[in-house]
Amino acid sequence: MITPPFERELELLNFGHMGIVEQLVESSNIGFVVDLELGEDYAWAVYKPEAGEQPLWDFPPGLYKRERAAFVISEYLGWHIVPPTVISHNGPAGVGSVQWFIHNDGEHYFPLVDSRADLHAQFLRMAVFDLLCNNTDRKSGHVLLDGEHIWGIDHGLCFSVEPKLRTVIWEFGGHPIPEELTAAVEPLLDDVPAELWQLLHPVEIEALQRRASRIVRLPFLPRPQSHRQFPWPLV
Repeated sequence: MITPPFERELELLNFGHMGIVEQLVESSNIGFVVDLELGEDYAWAVYKPEAGEQPLWDFPPGLYKRERAAFVISEYLGWHIVPPTVISHNGPAGVGSVQWFIHNDGEHYFPLVDSRADLHAQFLRMAVFDLLCNNTDRKSGHVLLDGEHIWGIDHGLCFSVEPKLRTVIWEFGGHPIPEELTAAVEPLLDDVPAELWQLLHPVEIEALQRRASRIVRLPFLPRPQSHRQFPWPLV
């Protein structure tokens, strides 16, 4: 299992020579599993080029920037939910996000939430993260177990100005948000990581700060109001 501050991982992601291993055939956008080589070091990553993005009516081009923004927020909070993610301009298909590949045993949210009560605190924290980032695509398969750590992947559809939360993590609806989580979010009310200004539109940053304010002022998780708040497919 990788651990922060991810120095080795970020060095490989930023400077490693990239080669395509295979295409992600079930992805709605074109993405690739790639290998990275830097000297004697070697690893896998997931590369999502802007050139492979399908046009969307509710998100502008450049979903790869949102993948990086989610990692920036995850690290700012100290929650380490998003695997190390960078933006590369040297990929085989041009600019895109490159995210560390998480090796897991194939389990995802649905079987884990039923069988692993010891992971519920991490799931609740992920629910708060998704509320903050306005994640519209938290499928069960976007939740990965690595050792005893829960990772979240696929954050290209986050940070919309309009409320669009769509997730499978509703077991904690109505639960209070622990004070240590609201304390981590509260600094966003006054300032955000500087890099976000390069990744998101100013109105999206303002919306992020409004959601942070809501979490601090009303520290509980919402309940779903309609079936539209569930992603499809669920897995």
